[in-house]
Amino acid sequence: MHLFVDNLTNVDFSYLDFQRGLVGETWLANATLEGALDHQGMVCDFGIVKKTLRHWLDDQLDHRLLVPTLAPGLTLTNESGQISLTWQLASGEQISVSGPEQAFALVEAGTINGDSVARWSVKQLASSFPTSVEQLKLSFEDEKIKDAFYHYSHGLKKHQGNCQRIAHGHRSRIQIFTDGERDQQLEQQWAKRWEDIYLGTREDLRIEEKKTLSFAYRAQQGDFTLELPSRCCEVIDCDTTVEQLAQYIANTLANEAPGKTITVRAYEGLGKGAIASAQR
Repeated sequence: MHLFVDNLTNVDFSYLDFQRGLVGETWLANATLEGALDHQGMVCDFGIVKKTLRHWLDDQLDHRLLVPTLAPGLTLTNESGQISLTWQLASGEQISVSGPEQAFALVEAGTINGDSVARWSVKQLASSFPTSVEQLKLSFEDEKIKDAFYHYSHGLKKHQGNCQRIAHGHRSRIQIFTDGERDQQLEQQWAKRWEDIYLGTREDLRIEEKKTLSFAYRAQQGDFTLELPSRCCEVIDCDTTVEQLAQYIANTLANEAPGKTITVRAYEGLGKGAIASAQR
């Protein structure tokens, strides 16, 4: 007998990719369980399935940096719960990240994709369900977005929750309106501008070189650092909450189009975001 749960939850995270670098992502999670019927006539109670899987995904994947530990371009150390790693890109450039181990998911795989993360997750969850459950399958999929979107990573040091982690991210839609009319050309411009971008707060910028930027801060969970190619970054004079990102885009576009009202509907992952307007 099979039990399925579609659209179980969504996870927002970043991962390291050999070609793309640091990638912000949002996935929808689906689950299937196979097993015999128990004394209640169930494979497993839906309440247990949802609670167990959602808790694990929220705790172990959401707002973490996913690292493929079998990748040849990775150097990683863990000293007293503080992880430091260096990632070699196909371009020869490097990304270096450090932070508390709870900010990382060390995925035993050569690359990060939906299949490799699903296989790894199932192994971690092997003992989490009643004996009536003989097999668990997970799958991850992107939100189907017809219009413009971008992948961004960031960290919010003032946040009391897991958003304070320096390298987590989202795959996000964007909608832009000029004097109330949808402007898909501007949407595509910003999708290109923020394709696989790291959005850094200027006050967290510690070293600025021609080809490399280094960020660092201390947050409630611990000390974080990130160094990456400057071409992969945009530095902003405010925190990178979705509210402030929406306002940043609106202000930037309003400065370029005096007299016009710019309204930005910026998403943070799936089904949530902020709306901001500006006029100059």
